[in-house]
Amino acid sequence: MNALDSAKVSHLSLIRTDLGMDCFVQVRKKDLERLSTEVMQLREFLPKLINGDLMEVLTKARSLDTQKKEKEKEQLRQECLHLRSRLQMALSECQREKEVKLVLREQLWECREQLQQQAEFCTGLGAAACTVLWSASRREEAVRDMLADGKLEPFLTLAGQTLESFVKSLEEEETPQQQNYNSHEHQFVLALTGIITNIAAVTCGRDFISGSAHILLDTLMELLALMKQGVFPKLKVLMLMALYNVSISVKGLSYISESPTLLSLICTLLEDRDSEVCLQTLRLLQSLLVESDVLERLRPQLKQSLPLGRVRQLASSRHPALSRTARETLEDLVPLVGDEKDQ
Repeated sequence: MNALDSAKVSHLSLIRTDLGMDCFVQVRKKDLERLSTEVMQLREFLPKLINGDLMEVLTKARSLDTQKKEKEKEQLRQECLHLRSRLQMALSECQREKEVKLVLREQLWECREQLQQQAEFCTGLGAAACTVLWSASRREEAVRDMLADGKLEPFLTLAGQTLESFVKSLEEEETPQQQNYNSHEHQFVLALTGIITNIAAVTCGRDFISGSAHILLDTLMELLALMKQGVFPKLKVLMLMALYNVSISVKGLSYISESPTLLSLICTLLEDRDSEVCLQTLRLLQSLLVESDVLERLRPQLKQSLPLGRVRQLASSRHPALSRTARETLEDLVPLVGDEKDQ
């Protein structure tokens, strides 16, 4: 190395950089010293500048952050107080509603008890009144007075609606073993039906029913079809007696016989276990066999559906009236439908 090269090297420093491989950059010593001086100056003055301005900025930032947090905290506290106030109001309102509900519940129980007492009273009064009217309606003069007053038609309408409501509730709510036929309700309905039966037993009464109470007749046949075996047989008997009394009238017999369900109803009722029900059913059947026009119209249905075997069983019954009526019915039926034992 010559002197010139040595002088150059004395004014240069070698800096090693790592760029993925070893290499060197040549920097003048003067530039390196200047850079070092600037770095030292920055190290000396920068903290002073930064400490003053930065601390002021940091202080202001902290102050703003604290104020913001305090503001948010105050806002949240106000919201919390508002929600707490609403909660207290809601709890107070809920408590008032509970107290009102308890008062209303007590009033409801009192009203139910009063309503039950009134219903029992009205049922008892109705049963007593209808029983008295049932007894009075046995007199022909009483039925004529009813017709003269013009109150018979609304009475029969109301009676039919009452029977329908009672029978449907009877089928839905009770079994035959649980029924108390001595209750006021049962006595009321029984007396009501008895009145209808007695009205139909008088000529003017059955003529009125035959011409102006077709809905009642339809209701009686419909309810008889709904009632199961063993359910209130006394009521069935009275309803059948009412239909039989109406059938004495030619107009009444004509209307009843036109019912498409009449013969099937008779067949069903003949299977009933109660002797009186079977007896009244046979009497109604006998009415159908009296009128020649009705008989000719019903002959095909009688031959097809009437259970002669069951009528023969009833003819052997120990019930005198039932066995006698069954034998009389057989005498009328056999010539008409033949002697087929298993019809």
